[in-house]
Amino acid sequence: MLKDADVAISMDGKGAWRDNVFVERLWRSIKYEEVYLHAYGNVPEARNGIRRYLDFYNSKRPHSSLDRKTPDQVYFNHHPQLNIAA
Repeated sequence: MLKDADVAISMDGKGAWRDNVFVERLWRSIKYEEVYLHAYGNVPEARNGIRRYLDFYNSKRPHSSLDRKTPDQVYFNHHPQLNIAA
């Protein structure tokens, strides 16, 4: 279906590791900082735990790669300069 629509499938080519590096790092954090620390009794408990962790990850956990800011601080406080014609 993708080939018929002329969509490039990046996972099949060189550089596929670069396509996934950020997602893999996020999943590693989720596994080691949340999932492996809790014994979920069922899928809804796991979903709620991971949802809470992602809220924490985005809004309260400082990231060294973001100059010790949270992703929410970087994303929501970024106001690009607007070029307004006078």
